Amino acid sequence: MPKISVMLNFPSIQGVKAVASITIDISDEQLQKLQTLAQENGISLEDLLRARIEDWLSQPTSEFAQATNYVLKKNAELYWRLA
Repeated sequence: MPKISVMLNFPSIQGVKAVASITIDISDEQLQKLQTLAQENGISLEDLLRARIEDWLSQPTSEFAQATNYVLKKNAELYWRLA
């Protein structure tokens, strides 16, 4: 199973630059899809992943959190009765 490693660079704090590395296992099919997507956009796989991470981090709330809040609010009375 292929592994993807992403190096994350953080702004320097008092002249010291912080770097984090994340490694994940993905399937061959997932790797191929990511490589194709990067190639179609004319960027490296690393740049594709960094851009997507930035997108995720810049969103005020995720779709998952929005969906969860919707379901909890919609079913609040039901949950209260079941408690």
